[in-house]
Amino acid sequence: MSSSAGLRGVVAGASSISTVDGQEGVLIYRGINIHELAENASFEEVAFLLWEGRLPTQSELDALTEQLRANAALPEPLVDILRKLPADAKPMDVLRTAVSALGIWDPDTNDNSLEANRRKAIRLTAQIPTIITTFNHLRNGREPIAPRTDLSVAANFLYMLTGEAPAPVATKTFDIALTLHADHEFNASTFSSRVTIATLSDMYSAITAAIGTLSGPLHGGANEGVFRMLEGIGDGDVEGWVHDKLAQKARIMGFGHAVYKTTDPRATHLKRMAKALAEESGNGRLFEMSTKIEEMMLAEKNLHANVDFYSATVYHVLGIPTDLFTPVFAISRITGWTAHVLEQLADNRIIRPRADYVGPMDVHYVPIEQR
Repeated sequence: MSSSAGLRGVVAGASSISTVDGQEGVLIYRGINIHELAENASFEEVAFLLWEGRLPTQSELDALTEQLRANAALPEPLVDILRKLPADAKPMDVLRTAVSALGIWDPDTNDNSLEANRRKAIRLTAQIPTIITTFNHLRNGREPIAPRTDLSVAANFLYMLTGEAPAPVATKTFDIALTLHADHEFNASTFSSRVTIATLSDMYSAITAAIGTLSGPLHGGANEGVFRMLEGIGDGDVEGWVHDKLAQKARIMGFGHAVYKTTDPRATHLKRMAKALAEESGNGRLFEMSTKIEEMMLAEKNLHANVDFYSATVYHVLGIPTDLFTPVFAISRITGWTAHVLEQLADNRIIRPRADYVGPMDVHYVPIEQR
């Protein structure tokens, strides 16, 4: 029986949600190229596309938008739980705990019908931004800011984060970032959600598993690592820093990808947005550092920037605290996770792979007194 480390290149199932061509640098959601969606679609349209397999009509989009706005507030008992959590708790740990707890108050928790799971997908997409901003305020000794009922998902998050209506350019930038992160085939967190729901557990268990998987530095945590890296360089010599790290064979965050062997198509849009935001804010240093590192990594290691590299700059300039970068990833990816849960349940079979056993054979039990 052959095996592949990390299941690289192993086809683990069929999906019609998204696909990646790593050689050509192409990402497609439901047949539509990510570039078209980033340039034209709202995040709400993308959510509908992932869940339903097609773009919404205007009336369908209006209905979804209204449902998202109507479900953004958190159950008061959950807010009480968030108040009692340590202020220094990791935001991803808080998000994992809060999403698991949400299932207790959802009237559809134990209903795995398609209709109930669609309702749960909408609630989770609406409430995850509120969880993140609520905890951020509470840990800083402030009262949470309630979501508004007249804003998009992107605008509402930025509003709840700061208490001020975001500028159109900030809303548009964040909306595009959400679209770019919404789904990515069988990535680690998505696969864990499918493994969990395949046991016929429930949507909240599957998403809790996905969040736990996302929290790792080799997955969603990478964008936080990128910004910590840029902070560490500060006003120092970028070129010298990169050469030192390469000489030490140290990993430089934000480069290389398990699938893409060329430019990550999402990074193209994030780089453009990072440049525009840097110019508007007058904080060009971050972008200059980033482009220099990107040039050197391509020249020295033939490694391209991935989606995490420029998203770090985008999120920072938008005023998002660094330790919220990974939870913000979940604001977007919840649409993909829930789409995969729906797809898995539509033709379910428990996911149970085999292992290529490499341990010893013919070992015998030794009584304890003889050991």
